[in-house]
Amino acid sequence: MIKKTYFIGFALIMMSLGFSSCSSSTANNTTENASVESTQTESEAPAVVEDEKPEQLVKISTEYGDMVIKLYNGTPLHRDNFIKLAKGHFYDGTLFHRVINNFMIQGGDPDSKGAAPGQMLGNGGPGYTIPAEFRKEYFHKKGVLAAAREGDNVNPEKASSGSQFYIVQGRKWTNTELNTMEQQRHHLIPWEQKEVYMKIGGTPHLDGAYTVFGEVISGLEVIDSIAALPGDRANRPLKDVKMTVTLIEE
Repeated sequence: MIKKTYFIGFALIMMSLGFSSCSSSTANNTTENASVESTQTESEAPAVVEDEKPEQLVKISTEYGDMVIKLYNGTPLHRDNFIKLAKGHFYDGTLFHRVINNFMIQGGDPDSKGAAPGQMLGNGGPGYTIPAEFRKEYFHKKGVLAAAREGDNVNPEKASSGSQFYIVQGRKWTNTELNTMEQQRHHLIPWEQKEVYMKIGGTPHLDGAYTVFGEVISGLEVIDSIAALPGDRANRPLKDVKMTVTLIEE
């Protein structure tokens, strides 16, 4: 059985400070799905009636601090799956196995539990995928939780990994850069989202390509600490970053 690699890659954007295959020359971008094409067409999930119950909070604990994350009710398939995995302690002891400064931190691979130093990670999962749940109001600002997935060539419906996720760090953008991105991607970025990208940052070129299903409401500085860690050629931190994921009950 061929294992599947779940990557979140940089789009190649033609601008002076734009993203290439990586923020540094050491990134490995040779996997089949290691880039997000700028010409992707955005698809959106059917309208759903959002639950009236309060949004579920979860805590991701690491030695660098805790992140409290609010799961969106507007993406119920991803929300319920994440809750199920957290209740079953699926994530406990797994690693943030791929981190890229000014981009994102990725985790959720069960194969990372007890992985040997230098072992290639990013292939594991629970054995299923989740249908995409794109919502225009959920975008890739700093701190959002989103699902990793296989590339379009083998996954044209953009279905999400059953467990692997990433948390956006990104960077701040200028209005000129965002306008250029709109022209290149033929995708309009709402002004209120532009303001967020300019103020706190994010990864706008991933919008409409990966399902966003939550956001960090406390502990943004933890993202920065983990993203800054030195890593190997596969962007795995040289020092393991283990996590524990728990539900915060009301």
